[in-house]
Amino acid sequence: MFSAFRKWRRRRAASRMQVPPEQWNRVEARLPFLAYLPPDELPTLRQMALEFLAEKEVHGAEGLVVTDDMLLSIALQACLPVLHIGLDAYAGWIGIVVYPGDFVIPRSIVDEDGVVHEYDDEVLGEAWEGGPVILSWSEDTGAVDGINVVIHEFAHKLDMGNGEVDGFPALPPDMSPEAWAAAFQPAYDDFCQRVDDGEDTALDPYGADHPSEFFAVMSEAFFETPGLLRHEYPDVYTQLSRYYRQEPATREGQPGSGE
Repeated sequence: MFSAFRKWRRRRAASRMQVPPEQWNRVEARLPFLAYLPPDELPTLRQMALEFLAEKEVHGAEGLVVTDDMLLSIALQACLPVLHIGLDAYAGWIGIVVYPGDFVIPRSIVDEDGVVHEYDDEVLGEAWEGGPVILSWSEDTGAVDGINVVIHEFAHKLDMGNGEVDGFPALPPDMSPEAWAAAFQPAYDDFCQRVDDGEDTALDPYGADHPSEFFAVMSEAFFETPGLLRHEYPDVYTQLSRYYRQEPATREGQPGSGE
């Protein structure tokens, strides 16, 4: 009952938002990977983006003024992974904080001798379980280069959906956890070995940091450089295609696809 009411409320709020076609076009032109969507799915993504903004609260940090174009850009990128999953995958939290560029998060770790080490970690984004998504913003945010901080952090939110941030999100009933593991574990092991060997990998080496980061980095690649991911790790691409219920590689490089 509460889920249905939440959907009704955000749809009603979204219906009050008016976005001129030229503004949609301007924002989407800076997100060329959206052209990998079938054309008939773009209106659905736009509607979902408005419902997303009706439900979330976006705040600028360190004096950053979040413009309407920035709001639309963040919403479109955040909604792309859940286009066929649904916005309820992002339920349970409302805050998004946007910094003007990289930001620093104080960290502390305890070594094997019990000594606490404190340090400042400069990051592009952070997703907190049950809490906000924190993003950095620059003029290049969303440009196709295989790295997308918005998709990365929202992939972490999906990963958190079953309680553990381990690169193993809650799968739909028609997907096999065994098949997921059989695709991701060997690929992760191979990728870590390649990074450890000093290879200049085409995919972001940050994916070797942890299985959760591998899932997030592969999700970035799935939407931004799907052909590359399908070439590097075809089984991972197949599992992500089934999970996200999208096939971006089939349109990459086609006329009008932004390539």
